[in-house]
Amino acid sequence: MAKLKFYIALWAAKLSVPLLHITKHQATNFPGELALKICPEFLRYVARPGRIIAVTGTNGKTTVCNLLCDLLEKLGLRVLNNRYGSNINSGIATSMISGADMFNRSKYEIAVLEVDERSSKRIYPYIKPELLLITNLFRDSIMRNAHPKYIADFLTDSIPADTKLVLNADDLISANVAPDNPRVYFGIGPMDSDVSECINLINDMQICPKCHSELKYEYLRYHHIGKAYCPDCGFRAPESDYFAHDVDFEKMALTLRDGADEVEYKLLSDSIFNAYNLCAAVAVLRQLGYSHDEIKEALRGVGLVASRYKSEDVGRIKLISHMAKEKNALACSRAFEYVAGQPGSKEILLLMNCIGDEKHWSENVSWLYDCDFEFLNDPSVHLLVVTGKRAADYKYRLLLAGVPEEKIRLDHDPYAAADLLDYTPGDCLYILHGVDSVPLAAKVREYVAARAVEKADSPADGENGGQL
Repeated sequence: MAKLKFYIALWAAKLSVPLLHITKHQATNFPGELALKICPEFLRYVARPGRIIAVTGTNGKTTVCNLLCDLLEKLGLRVLNNRYGSNINSGIATSMISGADMFNRSKYEIAVLEVDERSSKRIYPYIKPELLLITNLFRDSIMRNAHPKYIADFLTDSIPADTKLVLNADDLISANVAPDNPRVYFGIGPMDSDVSECINLINDMQICPKCHSELKYEYLRYHHIGKAYCPDCGFRAPESDYFAHDVDFEKMALTLRDGADEVEYKLLSDSIFNAYNLCAAVAVLRQLGYSHDEIKEALRGVGLVASRYKSEDVGRIKLISHMAKEKNALACSRAFEYVAGQPGSKEILLLMNCIGDEKHWSENVSWLYDCDFEFLNDPSVHLLVVTGKRAADYKYRLLLAGVPEEKIRLDHDPYAAADLLDYTPGDCLYILHGVDSVPLAAKVREYVAARAVEKADSPADGENGGQL
């Protein structure tokens, strides 16, 4: 009876996909929801590839998942993934439905699945990954994952005992998840930009987990990421099996120590966050048995997903869209610090609208006060335009961060807000947007690009420096 119910669920879910396309709906979550409603244990029976890699963590999991999928495909494998679906159980079910035929036979050799941390208990009893990469664990949205230790314990209770973990040695929270599981670590050695004391509003790892004394850091990168140790009991961060050093953002390269091997890798971007993402992806591929030469060859031509970061010259400006995940103070802090640290004069459109909250619940804006907006109070940022229904909240937070009011402009309509930008020749114009705003950000980017071209073609603007 259970198998009959499963096949009814599988066939119904598969038939729903063309119907959704006909009605111009995305088949990213509904097929899985339908299958699980008909057969609650659908994930137990659905066919899956012989090898499964899972990726979870507070930040970076989508980027690393997409990178691993691209690399494995270039290495010649048929890769099942959920990059176009959700990372909860219904999204995983939808991916499995697309990967199985009508007779429940898998069409793929390997799966790379992004898994939401809190969905672990609904997924891992059925989908048991060979490798699980945890990118990091930080304080997240107060409505979901506000306490990283709670999430770490949640993962420890959910991860299958024989799953091998790939962990960030520089993050003591995720590094100590599921302590009895087999594991390897990746990390990055000292850099010139390191500090010894946290300068961020969020610092989730201040107390030794063994003796509860204050932790010290040999070097600190951001928030609690770095080489921590306890001066009282001797507890310290683990050593890295895949240890990156000599990170050079001018040459766009780092050296990775793997046992006796020292291998140079080209960086995919000039952010330390993506240097960690690269190290994580290499560590996973090495655990899958690929050589450094194979990985380096696969990396040729591979880049970051354009919805996360996209840069181009338009008119007389450089137009950059950069994801700054709304409701996630740490992700936005990372984006703000990165932008402030880039060379040249900048103007910024803050388009981090929590569009999903407008339909489903009331947004909690407390995350704004955990986020380091102070990074945007930088001389290189001469204009900040805020938009969306929370524009006034963003303006207030910028004022609290010390940004002069004359640098801030506001309009609730994103296209009207785009008209408030200066489009000063030579500027880097950043559109910072969240996950909810990806479709809107793409449309606004097109509008901004058109305005930049208009400004460049206008003789009057050329005479007055390009200001509106």
